[in-house]
Amino acid sequence: MSAALQFLLQGFCFYVFIYFQLDPENTGFIAVENFTSLVEHHELQLDPSKLDMLLALVQSNEEGQVCYQELIELMSSKRSSSFRRAIANGRRTLQREILLDETGLGLYKRFVRYVAYEILPCETDRRWYFHQNRLCPPPVFIAIVTIVQIIVFMCYGIMLNKWVLQTYQPDFMKSPLVYHPGHRAQVWRFFSYMFMHVGLEQLGFNALLQLMIGVPLEMVHGILRISLLYMAGVLAGSLTVSITDMRAPVVGGSGGVYALCSAHLANVVMNWAGMRCPYKLLRMILALVCMSSEVGRAVWLRFSPPLPSSGPQPSFMAHLSGAVVGISMGLLILRSYEESLQKQCSWWVIVFSFITFLLFAIFWNIFAYELLGVQIPPPP
Repeated sequence: MSAALQFLLQGFCFYVFIYFQLDPENTGFIAVENFTSLVEHHELQLDPSKLDMLLALVQSNEEGQVCYQELIELMSSKRSSSFRRAIANGRRTLQREILLDETGLGLYKRFVRYVAYEILPCETDRRWYFHQNRLCPPPVFIAIVTIVQIIVFMCYGIMLNKWVLQTYQPDFMKSPLVYHPGHRAQVWRFFSYMFMHVGLEQLGFNALLQLMIGVPLEMVHGILRISLLYMAGVLAGSLTVSITDMRAPVVGGSGGVYALCSAHLANVVMNWAGMRCPYKLLRMILALVCMSSEVGRAVWLRFSPPLPSSGPQPSFMAHLSGAVVGISMGLLILRSYEESLQKQCSWWVIVFSFITFLLFAIFWNIFAYELLGVQIPPPP
């Protein structure tokens, strides 16, 4: 038997022993005293580096119990190598003190601590993020998107001399950024519509949520993952409208915003006991009310426009498809802090599903409009 296979079998036996002997009630947690005694006196020949990781995990725990799932993640390859090295180094790298007990912090470090408690459900993850956080690269994606959206809105507001319900102005719909079914051959419109907004109320709502939720998420999970999630929500929004509301245009960054918000809210619900953000229930209810109100407003503008218009008003389906992207792709991203997505089967299932949807939408946009005889309003 090879050494690698032997270690694998020994590790499996170790997990099984822990699960059935130290957690007979299937609570998911193991008492620190029992776990320490097992690690120090067990007869299985485990990798010495993994033994160090186990002891460091126990030493860094302040709640008197070890999470079985956290143990599995640390001992397997799910966690990044840098995270495992920090655990193996124990107190030398990963501080034991609860972050809320640390004093003498500067303004930026206090903000980092606030972000850690807002986003991460595990104290080990929070301490790791806090002590390893660097301002390079800075969270610039959400900030740049928001600034560009404000600049574009200001330009059109000055040009049209109108700051609310801009979509009722014919010149607004002539913008090369707006998605219009008559211009769907211009591929960039499936993305660029996120820079246009119906009015000041939609821009303010989206910008506020982007900055309040998107920036902390980008600080913790990085620019690549959060930009991927945001843009996936934007693309899914325009493609969904082209399939389900074929005569309607689309404006606003709601697809990306709802992808971020839905992913974060779903992550909070899935890790409710571990989240330490203050007033989380009240904030959850407030966020759901605001998001539902925005969807209701979009539905009202779509089907009961308050002013005469030359064609259909922007669709609300981008909001809903963005939420679906957030609950599926986004939730997996947020639950995989310091873990490799490429090594998770569920990640590839989601990627395959999104690519399948993308290919279906492309064929739909090429053939369905003519086959179904959809009367598209003339493009402005």
